[in-house]
Amino acid sequence: MAVRTAATWGLFAAWTLHEAEEAAVMARWLRQNLPRLQERFPRVRQETWDRLRDDMTPGRVRTAIGLMGLIMAAAAAEGHRTGGRSRLYQAALAGYGWHGLIHLGQSLALRGYTPGVATAPVVVLPFSLWAWRELLRSDVPHDLGRASAAAAVLFPVGLASAHAVAKAVLSGEKPGPPPGRLARGSRRR
Repeated sequence: MAVRTAATWGLFAAWTLHEAEEAAVMARWLRQNLPRLQERFPRVRQETWDRLRDDMTPGRVRTAIGLMGLIMAAAAAEGHRTGGRSRLYQAALAGYGWHGLIHLGQSLALRGYTPGVATAPVVVLPFSLWAWRELLRSDVPHDLGRASAAAAVLFPVGLASAHAVAKAVLSGEKPGPPPGRLARGSRRR
């Protein structure tokens, strides 16, 4: 039995919905919550916080998300081409599901909203569970353990690479104002 197209290309569609939330709020959320994060995690060195603040500009965040989108589109296309049998597709699907759980964990740890948590329980996790059931229903050979192990290696490499390329491409972009301060000419709404 063939796996439905919705289970393969749906990975990219669900990823896009989820990432739209992150793209819309991540840079601003980080700037507004950086003091709170520094207080909550005092062992993190100040240089790390400074680098994070400087690197997570709206342009860099959106560029990195777009680059990860290329990886997710390739995984979805490969999943479609192979009827869900692709190891790349299965690793991306596993990583996407674990990514949703990480969002929930981050919000629990910080006791509040974190970018991505609004769509994690209504898009990421339901789609991931449905797609794995679809592979099972279609008798597609799959191994969640192996796919999860591959995702544990590939996800951080893909994420770090996307951010490094975004930083290189947008190296002249200036970081936004520190929390509580406005750039010249901007107004509060």
